[in-house]
Amino acid sequence: METKSSAIAIDHPPISSLPTAGLLWGLLGVTAFSFTVPLTRFAVEGLSPLFVGAGRAVVAAALAAAALALTRSQRPRGAQWLRLGVVAGGVVAGFPLLTSYAMTAAPASHGAVVIALLPAVTAVVVVLRTGERPPRAFWLVSAAGALAAVVFASAQSGSPGRLHGVDLLLLGAVVAAALGYAEGGLLSRELGAWQTISWALVLSSPVMLVLGVLAVVQQPPTGTPGQWAAFAYLGVISMFLGFVAWYRGLGLGPMARVSQIQLVQPVLSIGWAALLLGEDLTAGTVAGGAAVVLCASLAVRVRLRPARVPTSR
Repeated sequence: METKSSAIAIDHPPISSLPTAGLLWGLLGVTAFSFTVPLTRFAVEGLSPLFVGAGRAVVAAALAAAALALTRSQRPRGAQWLRLGVVAGGVVAGFPLLTSYAMTAAPASHGAVVIALLPAVTAVVVVLRTGERPPRAFWLVSAAGALAAVVFASAQSGSPGRLHGVDLLLLGAVVAAALGYAEGGLLSRELGAWQTISWALVLSSPVMLVLGVLAVVQQPPTGTPGQWAAFAYLGVISMFLGFVAWYRGLGLGPMARVSQIQLVQPVLSIGWAALLLGEDLTAGTVAGGAAVVLCASLAVRVRLRPARVPTSR
């Protein structure tokens, strides 16, 4: 996830002017993030979810601190620290911890479908945060996407009309990440893109370190080499280097177009779950994923569509 928002964009250049560099960096970042849910599912089979969720943030924070020190990046000031707290609470603590616990009881493909809501939910948060007034179609397709995800989750749980605890964890992870991505996208205009996630990692590191130590005391890690490799990927790639590539792509831009690449992330995640974990690709999973991705794509496109300027007659 740690999954990154396709809803923060504000520019509207013509598609024909899109440089390939921005697309390639963006695709690299999304590809890195697409392994997050399947590898979290694999890691928590041998390592405690608290250790996986908190420990990977500690690993990423160490790398972020080194990068900030080497580049002598500008320190946040005043209210920026509070806003970084929102970013940290959403994408450093909330999303990793909630998905780690959810993946102890749900297939990775199931999690990928629910998390496919993230671009649309982030778009809603950005609209509320910035006071935008998107057309009614935006709210309709956003609501349709949420309904599709809820229907899929309840149907897969075997209790139509009811959500189980794992689905509430996944939906909570989506909301947490959306809050963090939206605030992070706004804050990155002031601090820089990768610097924003780096400062958020550093800010949250004391709490995540305490949680990581607590996890070790409660349940000493005894994972297999493969599970430790998955944990290392989550810490180094999913929570740090993936962000560098993703925000590099957004920086090269145009942001509005590059950011939409994230809509392929759940498709990739479901594919990796089948290839790496041997999960079955059921018709329900494919249909649910297609419905959620379609609604998220429409929500983002409606919001990014330039307003029509009335022509004088």
